Order: sequence, then C-alpha cells, then structure tokens
Amino acid sequence: MANRIEKVFARLKNARRKALIGYLTAGFPAKSAFGKLVRVLENSGVDLLEVGVPFSDPIADGPTIQHASQVALKNGVTLDWILQSVKSLRRDGVELPIIMMSYCNPIQAMGLARFFSTAQAAGVDGLIIPDMIPEESADYSRLARKYQIDLIYLVAPTTPKPRIREIARKTSGFLYAVSLTGVTGVRTALPGHVNAFLHYVKDVSPKPVAVGFGLSTPTQVHEISRSVDGVIVGSALIRAIEKSSKPPYPGVVRFIRSLKGALNAS
Repeated sequence: MANRIEKVFARLKNARRKALIGYLTAGFPAKSAFGKLVRVLENSGVDLLEVGVPFSDPIADGPTIQHASQVALKNGVTLDWILQSVKSLRRDGVELPIIMMSYCNPIQAMGLARFFSTAQAAGVDGLIIPDMIPEESADYSRLARKYQIDLIYLVAPTTPKPRIREIARKTSGFLYAVSLTGVTGVRTALPGHVNAFLHYVKDVSPKPVAVGFGLSTPTQVHEISRSVDGVIVGSALIRAIEKSSKPPYPGVVRFIRSLKGALNAS
C-alpha cells in the first residue's frame, strides 16, 4: 500500500504540479513552537515536511541549521521527544508526510529496532541519513522495509554516474539530489552545471527527484523546478522562522506562499 510520500507525489504529478518540501529543526526556536509551526507549514502549502533531529556534530549542515540545532539541544530536545511530538500531531489530524532527517549517532543511541518501531507508531513516513552510505545500510534497509518507512538516499554533482543509477534504484519515496557540493545554506546563485546534473538524475531515477541545498528565493525555486519533481527549502525557512518567531508566524506564511506560487508558475 502506498504511503503518504508516494500518494503526495502521485497526486501532484496528476495535477502537473511540483512538491514543496520544507525543513524544520524540531524544537527551534522553542519546544512549544514545534507543533504550531508544523500546522502553519501544512496550512500554508508545504506538501512534505523534513523534520531535523538536532545533533551536536551536523557535518552536512551549514551555519543556519547548525545554530538551530544548538538552540534545540539547549531546549532539551531529544529523539524520543520528537517522535512523541509527531505522534501527538498525527492524533490531532496533521496529514502531510513527515520525513525525519537524522545522523546515524542519535538513531544508534536509541537502538535501530526501537527507533523504527517507534517511528512507525508515531506516523513517520521517511528517513534521511546524510552520513550513511548505501553500502553500510543493510540493517537500516531491513528495518525500514519491515516498518514501512521510506529510506531516502542522496546523490550529489560529484557522485559518479554509475553510482547515481545504483543509488536511484535503492532509494525509497524519492531521491534527494544535492544541488551543490559542501554544506546546507542560503546561496545567492546556484552553479551553472546543476540543471544538467538534475536532468541526468531525473532520467535514471525510477522514483521522484527532489532537490535541496542552497535554495532560498522564489526565483531559484521556479528556475530549478523544471528539472525535478520537488524542491527542498531548509536554511531559508529556518531564517524566516527566526525573523517571525511568534504565532501565527506571518512571515513564514508569506515566505511559503511565495515559494509555492513560484514553484508551480507556468
């Protein structure tokens, strides 16, 4: 049976629209903000939500998300707390697909089997682990299949083409295409070669392709959307949350609606 991620991409494809995927560090800027922000993002037009698990050594994250993680850790955010919060949101009627983004360490510390069983019970749909490579993912893959959670892999412009094809066959839910080398963060412009890279990834991937890293403006989102099925906006969304730090987060609502309009502009 198709899960929420597959259903959303199928619905958007039928409507000839692209997916807007937001990134939110759980517990930033405060633990009490998490549930409110998830609802605001869902109601403003985010199609899928990537929930970042704060970690002390986030090697793939730039300064904005590193700062959000440090604040969340100081707020006492744990993986257990995030999963319980997601479970509460599901009970309260939140329907958008939720994808956990975590490094290996917090999951290993909880225990793989406990993490996957708890995540399924909470209503988590997918998992992204930037510091895990497919060759070392056997235990994760087995448990992800058992508990029906999509294990989403990443490819980058530096990934050799034969390896891109291999990873595209293994990914579940969608394939995460990193638009540039380096860490996450707002960029004023994207590299000129990114569209050729994305066209190749799209050609070889049997799953939808979503692109992230560096996307921050409606113009960037519009330009890159032609090459993919969805776009992921992280650091720029964290900045919007920081600037509009209290409910009902009007700045966040305006930002999401501007991205959504640009993403599906003809």
